[in-house]
Amino acid sequence: MMQRIVTGLCLVALLAFALWMGGWVFSILFMLFLCAAMYEMLKALKQAGHRIVEWPCWLCMAVSLVLFNVAGSVTLLTPLLAGTFFLISVVVIFRSGPTLEDTLLSAMPLLAVAMPGICMLGLQNAPDKPLWLLLTLLAFGVPLAGDTLAYFIGSRIGKRKLCPEVSPHKSVEGAVAGLVGSILFALGCAGAVSAFAPIPPFWHFPLLGLAGGLAGQMGDLFASLVKRHCGVKDFSNIFPGHGGVMDRLDSVLWATVVLYIYLNLIMMA
Repeated sequence: MMQRIVTGLCLVALLAFALWMGGWVFSILFMLFLCAAMYEMLKALKQAGHRIVEWPCWLCMAVSLVLFNVAGSVTLLTPLLAGTFFLISVVVIFRSGPTLEDTLLSAMPLLAVAMPGICMLGLQNAPDKPLWLLLTLLAFGVPLAGDTLAYFIGSRIGKRKLCPEVSPHKSVEGAVAGLVGSILFALGCAGAVSAFAPIPPFWHFPLLGLAGGLAGQMGDLFASLVKRHCGVKDFSNIFPGHGGVMDRLDSVLWATVVLYIYLNLIMMA
């Protein structure tokens, strides 16, 4: 437990530094973590015996970063994603022993890692820095707070299994406690930022905490499904007590998509 706490504090300190610096520093650090997460997922899928086509994924990642920084939007990433899927399909079709499963699983890291990660960079399109800071804090903190409270409550009073075929240790009681933690964190962040900058209406934030918390829990379960399929406990052991980068970002990436959608809704309004 102590090892897990120390590693967690180091990761929080690194996140605080990245948020303080913002801009390119945040983008570069996050993209490094995102590349590590995609590498871990690709490696796990290969270990499961799948003939994964990797290079189109890395090409898509590199081009998407350039497009985002040139266009300042993720709009162009939709045709890029489609083009990458077509490229993967062509490679699989024209090699020996082509299978539909290899095509779909080769493209999965793009949908599960790369594109949600680019949405994190897309939060920088917020109209002002305080709103970017608030939404980015929510993207990381809402699932983290939910996961922390779910762990402590679920390990003590959890009795009813949430999804035993995917993650046998998660409980309904822990999941509910996690949602409460996510909502409380969202309210706390909104209150802190509102002390020095204007923010959207306060009632938005319990809803964001709930939606982001739900998304984070589903992201965690999806990662567990992938690990169970690949026969691995963690995606890697780079973080003592926490597993790999993907083990830390699984819920964050899903919550980020919720917050990116919210940002676009309020900007359109």
